[in-house]
Amino acid sequence: MANKLIDIVNVSKSFDDNLVLDELNLYIRENEFLTLLGPSGCGKTTLLRILGGFETPDKGRVIFEGQDITNLAPNKRQLNTVFQKYALFTHMTIADNIAFGLKIKGKSKAYINDKIKYALKLVNLDGYENRSVDSLSGGQQQRIAIARAIVNEPKVLLLDEPLGALDLKLRQDMQYELIRLKNELGITFIYVTHDQEEALTMSDTIVVMNQGYIQQIGTPEDIYNEPENAFVADFIGDSNIISARMVRDKLVNILGVDFECVDTGFGENKPVDVVIRPEDIDLVAPEKGIITGIVTHVIFKGVHYEMEVMANNYEWLVHSTDMFPVDSVVGIWVNPFDIQIMKKPESEDEEAVIIEE
Repeated sequence: MANKLIDIVNVSKSFDDNLVLDELNLYIRENEFLTLLGPSGCGKTTLLRILGGFETPDKGRVIFEGQDITNLAPNKRQLNTVFQKYALFTHMTIADNIAFGLKIKGKSKAYINDKIKYALKLVNLDGYENRSVDSLSGGQQQRIAIARAIVNEPKVLLLDEPLGALDLKLRQDMQYELIRLKNELGITFIYVTHDQEEALTMSDTIVVMNQGYIQQIGTPEDIYNEPENAFVADFIGDSNIISARMVRDKLVNILGVDFECVDTGFGENKPVDVVIRPEDIDLVAPEKGIITGIVTHVIFKGVHYEMEVMANNYEWLVHSTDMFPVDSVVGIWVNPFDIQIMKKPESEDEEAVIIEE
């Protein structure tokens, strides 16, 4: 287990009367790719700015390698930030952009030139030293922004939606570039995005945020397969989220029909929420299903068909490589392991789950 590098302790932040972060606790390990994921306004960028020193929390502390850095200036921290808008200097060459921070630190010319060559090689832009910023594509400008950050040898790289301005293909290419860079550099990446696919692709750990609270912390597999509440299940990928009743351990009543499951500890005859991913539903002959329904919509998505099946007054979303035409009568079958049971929140406040690891 890697060492704890950053500890965020009881951090709260408001802007005017708007509470953006509410007594947030989180720790980040060395050499981790940690993603802060959530909708606009959930507090993820504010948290990143507090880490970078661009905002000061109203209360709480930021501990870095055992030292309190809550009030330390950004340039005194061993962290560098890559912004969505790149913030490159258009009147400077690529080399001057990359060297900017090193010159301020008074490094020698030979050291700076070595670092520029090393950084450009690392981001696959060898020989671009004398090019102008305006001559580069969006993806190349993004790489230069990353090169400028890594020459300063930060222990942590903070990335605020850095791929947001790129088109889909370039964004996917850059995701793999960032994973490669993180592995080669051996530094900690803290990444902010609202793009679930980006988070699932790149992260070691995902922190799902909403309304200033942490909803869940886990690996991409945990977050996708074992969402802890309806917000996480709904935000990460497509889901069927259905109100149900836990009959007893390993048996749940969904839409009036008993389904076997593997969950225990929810009590007997207790209201619960159930999550079933669309790819985990098998459409079978009517007599082989747990319940039967009628296919109401079919869309071809390339990798699979997306179908809607009306069964027991609920429109089930189904992803399958097998196509069942509209108006087909089908059985719905779900493996007990693919039924995820969640406790129903008893109040809105309870929907904000504070995780302590």
